[in-house]
Amino acid sequence: MAILLSPGVSVSEVDLTTVVPSVSSSTGAFAGNFVWGPANEIYPITDENQLAATFGAPNGNTAISFLTASSFLAYGNDLRVVRAINEANCLNATANTAPIGQSIPNKSFYNDEVLHSDNDGLYGAFAARYSGSLGNSINVDVWDSANTTLFTNWDYSGYFNGVTSTSTSVANAGGANDEIHIIVTDAGGAITGHKGSVLEVYPYLSKAYDAKDDNGVSTYYKNVIAAQSHYIYATDPVDYANTNVTWGTTSSNTTFAKISSVTGNTAFRLSGGSDAAVEQADLIDAFDLFSNKDSVDVSLFITGDASAQVQQHIIDNLVTPAGSLVGRSGDSIAFLSPPRAAVVNQKGNEVLNIQSWLNDDATIFDSTAGLKRSTSYAVVDSGWKYMFDKYNNVYRWVPMNGDIAGLCAFTDAIRDPWWSPAGYNRGNIKNAVKLAWNPNQQSRDILYQQGVNPVVSFPGNGIILYGDKTLQAKPSAFDRINVRRLFIVLEKAIARAAKYSLFEFNDEFTRAQFISLVSPFLRDVQGRRGIFDFKVVCDTTNNTGYIIDTNQFIGDIYIKPARSINFIKLNFIAVGTGVNFSEVVGKF
Repeated sequence: MAILLSPGVSVSEVDLTTVVPSVSSSTGAFAGNFVWGPANEIYPITDENQLAATFGAPNGNTAISFLTASSFLAYGNDLRVVRAINEANCLNATANTAPIGQSIPNKSFYNDEVLHSDNDGLYGAFAARYSGSLGNSINVDVWDSANTTLFTNWDYSGYFNGVTSTSTSVANAGGANDEIHIIVTDAGGAITGHKGSVLEVYPYLSKAYDAKDDNGVSTYYKNVIAAQSHYIYATDPVDYANTNVTWGTTSSNTTFAKISSVTGNTAFRLSGGSDAAVEQADLIDAFDLFSNKDSVDVSLFITGDASAQVQQHIIDNLVTPAGSLVGRSGDSIAFLSPPRAAVVNQKGNEVLNIQSWLNDDATIFDSTAGLKRSTSYAVVDSGWKYMFDKYNNVYRWVPMNGDIAGLCAFTDAIRDPWWSPAGYNRGNIKNAVKLAWNPNQQSRDILYQQGVNPVVSFPGNGIILYGDKTLQAKPSAFDRINVRRLFIVLEKAIARAAKYSLFEFNDEFTRAQFISLVSPFLRDVQGRRGIFDFKVVCDTTNNTGYIIDTNQFIGDIYIKPARSINFIKLNFIAVGTGVNFSEVVGKF
């Protein structure tokens, strides 16, 4: 209690209401190749429409990444996406207004932290907000005239209330001619599919660096565009030779130069943007953005059509606790599909191809000291599905790891993470026209023993995930998806609750408080059919004098996990008319 230095009353509160918090188990993580959008940055996506709006509709080079992500979103609504790019070679489109004798250096920049200053060195009036050739479709039209007749003839006059002149903010400071209108259009039609579609409209912006509206909000055109535009940055003055002296200066007694144009407007078509092939190292760097579990909470790693080396990197460094370099300490699972070449148009060679992929020294079961590496933090499916790409009006082959991760998210929504995502009740694959191959019983028997979960098309029942194994080779409870996910949830939730015991005394009170914190949570999981039984031990038997003296605290939590049914045996026994059932039940 507080020490009083003179007579008085001291009041304090002690909070003993701490509970085990709920944790996310349905959040997907994916890094892939997209045509547009923020790069090397984790972006939350909730549905396919937002995916397309943020990262652009897919083309032939990006369709697999896009459709893998959209496949997950068909089941769940919480996906963290990173656009991986080849930073050195993927360039932004820019507008050419370089001073005489200077060339325009197209640059690779891709996120909001760049091109906010006046000294960017591009000598381009505008630049595409993100790198890639999609930016070459953008046109920026700037209106800078008080001539009403010219304004009436301007193609975009209908989007604005009138001509530009001098803003109140600048007029009050003794300046003039600061207002401009800016409109951004899809001149090439690559963004919207319709040439000339209007993307963004910015009325009555200012050339003055310190201009503000009546609410005190900046109207300086670079600031407004940087804060609001999804497509462009404003970089250097729009007419470098004539406007450089005044644009971007303060309002005080400044008469701002106008664009040299007899029509009142100047159009800037962006060009020079280019795509570049995303390489293995680029994809690994993108996935590694998820490495800090304290800053991003994800549970389901989707690998798309990533190479075996990238898949192995995710397993070793992002999901498996043992040997993890940047690891998340075993709080997530990786979902993998075999390469397309192993299952598409293979006509009977699929099993051998998948086995070869699994056992290759460079892939998932890496040969180390004669032993196969295995992990309960990875899940493998049997192939690819054929689905419709509505953005390009074609059908495409897409790996199913996005679907399998999605089924886990779907299972969380309708049941709990410790339920199996497989089978007829929860394992229906969406948006699949057909499978690359439909494994029969013999193929399923072979692959299931190696941790490959078959996806099977059954007449009248659709396409079903027909297995729930992890890649753990050693037989145990953890070779099942539901058990591994059960322990991930328990470990994450209890670990978060236990951190409130840090720096407390390791005494009987703290240990009892820990038990009273954890036991109700486990009873709730037990009541929801996640575990059969449990026991929490936190006393002097495991918190010995040595443990206490070394500032440690130990809680042992014993769990009997619930198991999913994988095999059903039905015995039909014919008995004679005069036989009593009690005489034969249990005899066979």
